[in-house]
Amino acid sequence: MPFEPLIPSPVQELSRAALEWDRFLALLAAYAQSAIGRAWTLALAPSTDLAWLDRQHSLVDETRRLLHEGVRPALAALFDPTDLLAKSRLEGAALEPDEIRRLLDLADQISSWAAILRTPPDRLQGQLPFLTTLAGPILAADLRPLVEIVRAKMLPDGTLTDDASPELGRIRRDMDRQQRAIQDSLRTALRRLSDDGSTQEDLITIRGERFVIPVKSELKRRVSGVVHGASSSGQTVYLEPLETIELNNELVRLFEEELAEIHRIFLAMTRQIAAQAHVIAPGAAILAEVETLSVRARFAHDYACSRPRFSGVSRFEHGAYHSTPPEVRLTAARHPLLEARLKRPQPDGRPAGPIVPLSLSLEDDARQLIISGPNTGGKTVGLKTTGLLALMAQAGIPVPAFEATLPLFTAFHADIGDAQSIEQNLSTFSAHIVNLTRIAQVADPTSLVLLDELGSATDPEEGAALAVAIAEHFLHARAWSIISTHQTALKVYAENTPGVTNAAVGFNAETLAPTYELRQGVPGASAGINIAQRLGLYPQIVEAARSHLSTQTLDIGAFLDRLHEQIAALGQERAALREQEQELRRERGRLETEGLQEYRARTRELEQHLQQLLRDFEQQARSTVQGIEDSATRDKLAQEASRRVARARQEFSAQFATAIAARKPNAMQRAAAQAAAHTRNPQLAALGDLVKLKIGQTGKVTRELDAANVEVSIGIMKMRVPRTDIAAILESAGKPGPSPVSAARKRNVSVHLAEPDQNMRPEINVIGQTADQATDEVQKFVDQAFLAGLQRVRVVHGTGMGILRRTLRAALEGHPHVATVTEADNYEGGQGATIVELRQ
Repeated sequence: MPFEPLIPSPVQELSRAALEWDRFLALLAAYAQSAIGRAWTLALAPSTDLAWLDRQHSLVDETRRLLHEGVRPALAALFDPTDLLAKSRLEGAALEPDEIRRLLDLADQISSWAAILRTPPDRLQGQLPFLTTLAGPILAADLRPLVEIVRAKMLPDGTLTDDASPELGRIRRDMDRQQRAIQDSLRTALRRLSDDGSTQEDLITIRGERFVIPVKSELKRRVSGVVHGASSSGQTVYLEPLETIELNNELVRLFEEELAEIHRIFLAMTRQIAAQAHVIAPGAAILAEVETLSVRARFAHDYACSRPRFSGVSRFEHGAYHSTPPEVRLTAARHPLLEARLKRPQPDGRPAGPIVPLSLSLEDDARQLIISGPNTGGKTVGLKTTGLLALMAQAGIPVPAFEATLPLFTAFHADIGDAQSIEQNLSTFSAHIVNLTRIAQVADPTSLVLLDELGSATDPEEGAALAVAIAEHFLHARAWSIISTHQTALKVYAENTPGVTNAAVGFNAETLAPTYELRQGVPGASAGINIAQRLGLYPQIVEAARSHLSTQTLDIGAFLDRLHEQIAALGQERAALREQEQELRRERGRLETEGLQEYRARTRELEQHLQQLLRDFEQQARSTVQGIEDSATRDKLAQEASRRVARARQEFSAQFATAIAARKPNAMQRAAAQAAAHTRNPQLAALGDLVKLKIGQTGKVTRELDAANVEVSIGIMKMRVPRTDIAAILESAGKPGPSPVSAARKRNVSVHLAEPDQNMRPEINVIGQTADQATDEVQKFVDQAFLAGLQRVRVVHGTGMGILRRTLRAALEGHPHVATVTEADNYEGGQGATIVELRQ
């Protein structure tokens, strides 16, 4: 694996200086931990290789997931090991201790990264395929034994431990014994010489790796031995007594043995490292790329970046090639250098303020955008933001935007800022024309062209004509182009030319502060005279300037001012409406909650009252039966009374369930709204009306018997009701929509309806059946209930594991006769039953 970073298929042209690409890379490289990681980050460049880009963005996404889980690879020891590994493979060469330590630290980091990918955090199991593939060359090998074995033999300062080898341990033990023998001999000599004043100090020192004692210069002839130097003053000489010479000679020999053994050990360590060079070299290159991924992931976290999408490219998915139309779409995009500057506090310590995001869009049939508006309004920032984010996307870097969709550009061309060149004897205008000429020659449908202040720096009339001609050239070349201007002619050109869109940057004329908001679809006003007036320019100069403006220019300026005022007013109105909508939503939620609480309390009250009535009725029936003396008659009446009590309990429960269901909060809200819309006299109820009776029950008028009475259906019961007993009309039948029967008959389909079953029960029990059996039976039951005129039925399926419940509810929700499917209340079975409201 090559250690140099690989950027395949670079773009043809890169306006690095105009788009501040190098400044951005410097900002990005500040996240690097190592020098090599910084170098690799600075080498990032945009590419046109879609496969490489998809891989890079996927790698960054996975690295961001790791960082989110708190996994941060240690990369501070990363460096290029090429030279040291080459040295380790030389015959007879031994690495220095510091070189070995650096390689061990690198090998340790390689092993740690491989271990992370072999056993990632639980939530990321199987979620890191691209990082795992990248680390493929180091996953099978394990450098940990090498690191542990070699580190165990070395101290932090690079020296070897005594147990680095048995021979080294023996030599150092012999050296310790020899040093003690020498010191004992020298102390004896010191005591003997100190009696006659020959020694200068009572100490033992080392000169030239030999133990010596200090002796006064004038008395050195009294001591037999070898002089090994003198002090800087010359008053003391360092002398080795004769009796210690042999001892010192032996110590020197042991020193030489130690050095030889140390060299042999370092040579063996070098061989061990060389044996793993095939893992360390690619491992270092992998870690270098991992650091660039970590750098991009940390930047993406700090700047709330998103992964860009590439449009207009073909991808092979699901066995076929797919492509999307090319488009440029940036939502809430921010210039990273501007955001970094605004994040830094001002000299007075206050924050600089939040950045205003940029949103713009260009489509395949509208590839040109003309941005106009006042100076300092953000036109140039908009151009630079678009260009820089496109470069970042094609360099495998997430972009600071909520959403970014971009074509795959093969060239970036920018003419931004003052291009005056004294060295080339070019004026500002001439330099712009030279640059535009170069861009016009090479721009094509895969180019991004960014032109700032087109048509400036020359005669306004000629500049306007030239600007329109240049814009038309790039439009016909189908290049993606964004142009900023003050030229009215360009604004008119954008308004009247298909494929070109106007856009305006915002400016607050009251505060003279730019808003930096970009509005597409409308041109912007320059407002130069107004700004000059508010900045204090002499009034007579301002008036004179206005007098020189043509009527058309004044009219255009006034129109644009009114247009932007209307847009601002609409924005405020839209925000107010959004706030009102949210308030209404909150109020509706509060009312529904209160209604639900009231409904539940009323339900419990009615249920208790019903149960008490049934108990009283049953007790009265039993008392009556017990009063009969004849036993046979009493038993017969008791059985009949039990049957009637059971039938009454069932009928009352059904009526109670129907009445309670009609009082649910949602139904009550719908009924109240419909009653407000149809304020009719209750005694004028007509066929099909949903009515509320004075006894508290709700039913549907199924027949008008005469002027004073109607027939009302309440659940399975139909009863004759005087019109005077109707309390309110909850829902008017109105103009009924076409029923399935009438719709079929309109298509010349013969339909015969059977007589409805008056004894149809509003409940079906499918407990114990399979899902398929229950589904077929329930669907048939719903069809029969619909034909019988039932409004509401109950399906009892039990709780169990919930499979039957889910299957039935899914089937019922798609049934043509079903209006709503809800879970039953606790008194009707709770999770073990489903309530089905049928269409009427």
